[in-house]
Amino acid sequence: MHRGPGMSDAARAGGSRPLLVPALVADLAAELVRRAGEDRRLTGEAGGAHRAALVRRLVAAGRRENGDALKAIVHRHGWPTAQAVGEDASTAALMILLHTPDLSFQLSCRDLIAEAAADGACPALHHAYIADHCAVELGQPQFYGTRVNPATLRPYEIRNPLTLDERRHDVGLGPLDAQLRALRQRG
Repeated sequence: MHRGPGMSDAARAGGSRPLLVPALVADLAAELVRRAGEDRRLTGEAGGAHRAALVRRLVAAGRRENGDALKAIVHRHGWPTAQAVGEDASTAALMILLHTPDLSFQLSCRDLIAEAAADGACPALHHAYIADHCAVELGQPQFYGTRVNPATLRPYEIRNPLTLDERRHDVGLGPLDAQLRALRQRG
């Protein structure tokens, strides 16, 4: 896993990649996938009109709790890369990160994910999602066009739009127009 300056000494001692016991890796992976599944379930319930306010509060509390758990994992072990915990668990960690209300934590993990993606330890797509998320949250143009305004179904501002689809292709995303068409068909 990729570690930042806030990592524990025990996590830092293992060199660029900590040695994790297979049982620990399996436990971390299962915990990340479980938490992401619970987030999806609660988010689905929040869409209904009945009990919506209560469910939204439960979703917010769950996301804070998931974010705190992810912070503890990252502090102890570094970013949970696909190489370290498997692609499903790493993707679950990304989803938890995107939903946590702590922008400073998201920014520090963005840098860990960028390093991990450059090393081939996690998909470049993970970096695209968190980089765009952080840019939009900071009021800056996004790089890959992954963030779409839910009210308008139009992407938030994009940096260098003429080369957008090339950047998207480089991280495994299809053209933005295709993504927007799919969103409009669902919505």
